Amino acid sequence: MNLTEILSLAQHILNLRLFEISGHWVTPVTIITAGILLTITWVASTFLQRATERAFKARGVDDIGTIQASKRLLHYLIMAIGLAIVLDTVGIPLGALFAAGAIFAVGLGFAMQNIAQNFVSGVILLVERSIKPGDVVEVEGRTVKIRRMGIRTTVARTRDEEDIIIPNASLAQTSVKNFTLEDSLYRIRADVGVEYGSDMRTVEEVLHAVGNNLPGRIMDRDAVALLIDFGDSAVVWQLSIWVEDPWRARRALSELNKAIWWALKDAGITIAFPQLDVHLDPPVTRALAEVPRAS
Repeated sequence: MNLTEILSLAQHILNLRLFEISGHWVTPVTIITAGILLTITWVASTFLQRATERAFKARGVDDIGTIQASKRLLHYLIMAIGLAIVLDTVGIPLGALFAAGAIFAVGLGFAMQNIAQNFVSGVILLVERSIKPGDVVEVEGRTVKIRRMGIRTTVARTRDEEDIIIPNASLAQTSVKNFTLEDSLYRIRADVGVEYGSDMRTVEEVLHAVGNNLPGRIMDRDAVALLIDFGDSAVVWQLSIWVEDPWRARRALSELNKAIWWALKDAGITIAFPQLDVHLDPPVTRALAEVPRAS
């Protein structure tokens, strides 16, 4: 056989009709083309997964679970696109497949609504990096420290050493205080009420001294003492200082309250407590005076 005959035979074999799908004949050329497309898709998926991992590490995301989940989802997406191209090449109409699975897709969509919502929220959080592991945040009135961020949920720890699992949608769709987004500076405030007869200048001086001399405060920010209210039983002052670690705010507030207590006590200033003065009308006073006393 000469070269022409060999090429003619190869062409005949490659174009041999094997079977029919939806009015389209599948030939060896079709199968080879599909295999090449799937190989290219797999190589592209591997390349993009590595690029995604490098991008996460460049952003400071070192959680293995998050990186692996993101890579796996990206792989599924790319392979689905490649498979769609292969099916179209083979001759299977995608429109028929979509029509057949439309009802199933609608039902599955309703069932997985919350999962999809948390997944999208997780992707947004990972991309924006507005919340990251190690941050101290306030969620639903509770202060927690972020430990791990997954693609669907986030694991955080409370000040009572309790681990809680937070759906990512709660972090992405509600107001969240992030105390360490730009820096770790945190302001603590202590309120104290003194008697109306106290020397308010002395009270202010004592509070300033307490705030400025408290160990652990940020030295380049002076303590602030404010008279904030004339209460029913006390003149209310507020002393505020800045600390470096918001996670230890409760401990720092305790130290500040104790320092205020001892400083006011040493200065002879009385911390007020609730009092109630009762004034009786004269008829009531006379009636009480006429009540026989027990012997």
